[in-house]
Amino acid sequence: MKNYLARISYDGTDFNGWQIQREGRTVQQVLENALSRIAKVEIKTISAGRTDAGVHALGQYANFHFPILMTSKQIQLALRANLPNDVSVTQITEINNDFNARYDAISRTYRYTLAKELTPFNRKYKSFLPKVEIETEIVEKCLKYFIGRHDFTSFAKFNPDLKNYFCNVLKFTFEETDEDYRFIIQANRFLHHMVRRIVGTIINISSTDTEPIIINELISAGTPGNKLITTAPPCGLYLIDVKYPDNKLIK
Repeated sequence: MKNYLARISYDGTDFNGWQIQREGRTVQQVLENALSRIAKVEIKTISAGRTDAGVHALGQYANFHFPILMTSKQIQLALRANLPNDVSVTQITEINNDFNARYDAISRTYRYTLAKELTPFNRKYKSFLPKVEIETEIVEKCLKYFIGRHDFTSFAKFNPDLKNYFCNVLKFTFEETDEDYRFIIQANRFLHHMVRRIVGTIINISSTDTEPIIINELISAGTPGNKLITTAPPCGLYLIDVKYPDNKLIK
């Protein structure tokens, strides 16, 4: 069977996240059901990462082995007819049989968007925190403390299956537009709730005039117990890209 890599976008509003669960609608379930209908056999997918309930994606990736002789374009067109309107496969590429979308990824990039004003049109796709003052200078000073390899236990939901909580944050930027604030963070891996807790903490530091250097203490503490650490709402979070080594993408 040939191995294919799919680039997927989805509106996470009505999903209980990416990963298949016992109850609730998930993106992985919807995608695998569509592939299985086309192939007429059960198809399993491996994703680059697992997004939480309510989190969106512009550039999620997943690979799957497909038994039918179809081109990448034909599979993509068939999926278009079998997927719901809140999921779209924007690209399919044939790759080597040993490619793994999760383990071969070298970085993931997320964007968190915080609206300046809540409207009926952005309420599902941007976060909004009333009575919170965003001080741009303070926020920008916070970013550098997260860059590099750190133990992010303080900013992650406990997972007994994890062997370590170390992540290497490669890039972290912040920008302000007329309508919103945007955090963009790139790392080799992310932990459950990690981006949302980092953003929530930065917002708390900004709105309470706390010195950004306290982030060093929060990271060293190895516990999410500090009141500055809060989890920002999921609707503002987007998985926007996943990077792979060029040699892994060559068939």
